[in-house]
Amino acid sequence: MTFSSPTEYYSWNKYKCAYTSYNTKKDYNLALVLIHPIGVGLSGNFWHRFLSAEANLGCNLPIYNPDLLGCGQSDFPRVAYDPKDWANQLNYFINNIVKKPVILVVQGASFPLSIYMSAGEMKSDLIKGLILSGPPAWNIMINGGNLRISEIIWNLFFDSFIGSLFYQYARRRNFIKSFSIKQLFAKAEDVDNEWLDMLEKAAINPQNRYAVYSFLAGFWRKDYSKLMQKLEQKILLLIGEKATSISKEGFKETPEQRIEFYQKNIANVKGKKLKGRNVLPYESTEEFLTEVVNFYKQFSS
Repeated sequence: MTFSSPTEYYSWNKYKCAYTSYNTKKDYNLALVLIHPIGVGLSGNFWHRFLSAEANLGCNLPIYNPDLLGCGQSDFPRVAYDPKDWANQLNYFINNIVKKPVILVVQGASFPLSIYMSAGEMKSDLIKGLILSGPPAWNIMINGGNLRISEIIWNLFFDSFIGSLFYQYARRRNFIKSFSIKQLFAKAEDVDNEWLDMLEKAAINPQNRYAVYSFLAGFWRKDYSKLMQKLEQKILLLIGEKATSISKEGFKETPEQRIEFYQKNIANVKGKKLKGRNVLPYESTEEFLTEVVNFYKQFSS
């Protein structure tokens, strides 16, 4: 059974931004805000299996599912996106659309967005907790990339005719399937037609490439160690039993080590392993949903 909701829009920095919401007409004191990963064909659509499970099981959680700028039904400006851009967009969304306390549910390398939103000068007091689904290896989070190199890669390759041609290749079904098997899913058979159809359909729009290429160019690669030390919210860290990641320095990190690094260096982190690899809301949907519900109840009880 699939589950959908009408797309709604708001304006931020003169751009049209899209979102869907669920169970938000009732009275509630705390909502979930889902933050999707960046990738070919990815947007708030990433959460559709999670949302369907939530509806089928009657959890009735108030949920907001925004599309980041450059993704889904939001506008597609031709810019090199920095995580701060998306963090500002989501802060505006929470302060002006949600207008209530929230828990951020964050997939993968979108973790830096939630860091900016939850600590430092951009901190929003409405953010009460974080649920991190397969965040990057710890070494990646504390070793920044080279901004100059990222700018060169962007200008010479990604924001060029060559970049346009490469996106046509990257959005092919066979490429998406191969990448998903090699990098995302624990089991090849879980890379099903539902997943492939969703990404292939959404990747038709070539303007999606600007968000994807901003990620690939490494504009998100920074040293977040000082900001992460300022995180004061309760944090639930969910890692796949077969999670994979090799840092730039070549350090291969096990799931157990990742949990240990995060718990050692960030306050109020509780880590747990789930079946799967790097896309838990899709691989182990009901198990992931159970953890989300239990975490939510800690605040609402």
